Amino acid sequence: MSWVRRLRRLQPLLLVAALAIAGCAGTPPVIPGPKQPPEPVPTPVDPGAVLEPVPRAEPRSRKGNPPFYEVFGKRYFVLPDAKGYAERGVASWYGPGFHAASTANGERYDMYAMTAAHKTLPLPTYVLVTNLRNGRSVTLRVNDRGPFKDTRIIDLSYTAAMKLDMIRDGTAFVEVRALTPGQTPIVPTPNAGQALFVQAGAFSAEANASRLVAQLRAKGISNALVRQDLVNGQPMFRVRVGPIPNVNEFDRALARLKSLGFADARLASE
Repeated sequence: MSWVRRLRRLQPLLLVAALAIAGCAGTPPVIPGPKQPPEPVPTPVDPGAVLEPVPRAEPRSRKGNPPFYEVFGKRYFVLPDAKGYAERGVASWYGPGFHAASTANGERYDMYAMTAAHKTLPLPTYVLVTNLRNGRSVTLRVNDRGPFKDTRIIDLSYTAAMKLDMIRDGTAFVEVRALTPGQTPIVPTPNAGQALFVQAGAFSAEANASRLVAQLRAKGISNALVRQDLVNGQPMFRVRVGPIPNVNEFDRALARLKSLGFADARLASE
């Protein structure tokens, strides 16, 4: 959790700077110094007693929604809306070191509430987060920015992480799906034996997929393979690396593929 603590201490001031600078001739925000230490942590509550939020229509927060902002030399563009957003990747969580500190949209972070941080979704956005290893799901309200590690797609509150059973490991493979008011969430149906992979590419022609697999194996990635699916009645040949047994192996595989030029490599499942 040390990298999360270091990065998240920069976020509230970062988003303030982003709002002030975003309109100035396209100049990206500059990373400010650390904020003041958060307030003391209150007495813990029973996570099972914390209710999940019900998605409702809310205006975009006045804070935390610049057109773009920059952290450690990487620029992030805030999405115009959350409609149709769905992604699979690795979730982390943040807790006592940030309890009661300001979130990117100006609210106070409550580690016992059902909230989350995301790099590009509009603030606020409601999301359904599902642990792909055990099938547990929670509904969360995104009100903060982060995590700023390339291989992480969402940062959860302590209580949300408890409900997904990911406190001990600190991370989990998840699916994140944006929710709209009145929408009935479609919960994925993972199982404990579900295999996970890193997808390097997808092709309509099998020959192109086979060529890529050969290239990857020539680079020392021996567990590259082709999976055939039907998409709208047409064959699709997906090039994947795996299966991936844990988050550490996922980080290594993803970093290796990106170093070879596969910038869009991502988590995929059977």
